[in-house]
Amino acid sequence: MKFEEKIKKLEDIVATLESDTNDLEDSINKYSEAMKLVKECDEQLKNIEESVNKIVSENGELEDLNIEE
Repeated sequence: MKFEEKIKKLEDIVATLESDTNDLEDSINKYSEAMKLVKECDEQLKNIEESVNKIVSENGELEDLNIEE
């Protein structure tokens, strides 16, 4: 599932949990599913951040991106 799809699914789960129309067992299952999606999104964002922090130097080597302020 793409990152955007995971975020949309999380939004849907939150809306469902906020609706107060679920029984306890269903709410727990939805919460567990949401936490799994949050973990996957977090891992995906960390991987993206690592990729963005690398640049290709003139000789084709990957280097850390250093931004001077």
